[in-house]
Amino acid sequence: MSRIDGLPAGIPAAPSAPARAPKATLDQADFLSLLTAQLKNQDPTKPVDNLEYVQQMAMFSQLAGTTETNSKLAGISERLDQLIARFPNQEQ
Repeated sequence: MSRIDGLPAGIPAAPSAPARAPKATLDQADFLSLLTAQLKNQDPTKPVDNLEYVQQMAMFSQLAGTTETNSKLAGISERLDQLIARFPNQEQ
């Protein structure tokens, strides 16, 4: 497909897609997009072993779980710090 530089009068140019800022991290949707692209573009004469895909999904799932656990623990730690700051001289 070639680009058309001069459009006849009265025909508006197609708007360009808005530029998206790069992400600092990837999420589950990004992972699934990459996995889908990998499946679509694999060599049909040498398909990737299903075990490899299962391992990738398991690793991503484990990472997502660890990230969620870390987030919850950070919230608990913050709350405990607030309670300790509120009652500094309380002994058990």
